[in-house]
Amino acid sequence: MKLEAPPSAAGSQLEFVVATEKEFEEVLAMSQGIYGGLDYLPSRYHAWIHEPNRTVVLAKRNGAVIGLQSVCVVDAGETALVEGLRVAPWERGKGVAGLLQRFCAQMLREAHPAVRVLRLTRDDQLGPRDLAKYRVIAKQGILLVRFHAQELLSRLDSTLAALAEGGLCLEPSELLVGSEVPEVVLSEAFRSEVLPNQTIIQDWQPFKATESNLGLLQEKDLCWVVDSKLRPTVATLSTRPFRIPLGEGWFYLNIDVFGGKLAHIQSQLVRHLRLQVPALQGGVMCQLFLQPTLWLEMAAFCQSALGLELAKDYTEQYLLESDI
Repeated sequence: MKLEAPPSAAGSQLEFVVATEKEFEEVLAMSQGIYGGLDYLPSRYHAWIHEPNRTVVLAKRNGAVIGLQSVCVVDAGETALVEGLRVAPWERGKGVAGLLQRFCAQMLREAHPAVRVLRLTRDDQLGPRDLAKYRVIAKQGILLVRFHAQELLSRLDSTLAALAEGGLCLEPSELLVGSEVPEVVLSEAFRSEVLPNQTIIQDWQPFKATESNLGLLQEKDLCWVVDSKLRPTVATLSTRPFRIPLGEGWFYLNIDVFGGKLAHIQSQLVRHLRLQVPALQGGVMCQLFLQPTLWLEMAAFCQSALGLELAKDYTEQYLLESDI
């Protein structure tokens, strides 16, 4: 399917096609340098193009890939998550992103007429004009730290023992397994008191806390940790680490934080490190998404208590939605 480029896009006609395995190397080349080497797309591309509820659209000029956007239908067909917008560096500023977004919106209206809402995440500073286009679901602080997996594991027990001797004892935490996940996460108290706007945020993806969406999430290899299974006030969710194009042997670990009790968040961070890091070799970039007011204290805990290196100063993630 083709859509004519406007005069401002200067150049030949754009073609929009559904992504396949054969375009992976072109997508990889286009993604170089995205997010400072933390780009998730190379690790997700192959899975994305096979997800039954997702369409990955490529923009091509003269047969070459110059843009990408993914659309995933959730909320039992009522909402579309818009993810992974990419435009090749040599094509930026020519209107390609706008055309790609228009095409995906048109495709959604035709293929999924029940979809009424678009959801997306942004990690940049949004101005009044940007915010006027969307409703803000939540705003989170992004805490990015780095460490060497085996070095951290070799000293973690002694580090925690020293903290305990100094009076800092970790709070209890519990890992949710199997049927415990929907029982806890879909409870009215958890949705209204723990989740931001009753939204599960999983590695940049905002889902309403519904049975159908939790079914999608349970197909992934996720770790839910809570302070108490009976009546949780803090929960954290980690996604299995994946390789990133930062350099040879680097992994990315994402941890989403729900709730505001600092001591429990610190405890659950340690629990996720124990769960996820033993299988890794090499460098790890660990990114936590949490309430903005907790960022400074969690950054201090990561650096001073755990000996992790702060990789970036404070940034924000916005979870947004708009009517289609």
